[in-house]
Amino acid sequence: MTNPGGAQASSGDLPIRMLHDRLLVEPEADSSERQSGAGLVIPATAAGPKRLAWAVVVAAGEHVRQVAVGDRVLFDPEDRAEVEFGGTDYVLLRERDVHGVHTVGDGERSAGLYL
Repeated sequence: MTNPGGAQASSGDLPIRMLHDRLLVEPEADSSERQSGAGLVIPATAAGPKRLAWAVVVAAGEHVRQVAVGDRVLFDPEDRAEVEFGGTDYVLLRERDVHGVHTVGDGERSAGLYL
């Protein structure tokens, strides 16, 4: 959906209009403990490689070209700014900070946990 100013907005009509190439995303629940493919539980305190996170785009600025509201995107949780609206935490990103957009293929329901 497009606002009169030309910016895309979410269907929930948040009280914000994103500018330029900015995205407002809602991060997916971060599970502190993970489970490996073999069934081993990996505690949150275990040191490992830097992990990227998934989020859903809820608002996009007028100059965002390759990501749309509702897309599921992959981003680096270390490079982010957080904001809260109505008790919900959101993350503010630039379009260039998005590493990928999830696309669903035939017979596929969701992206894997590991890249």
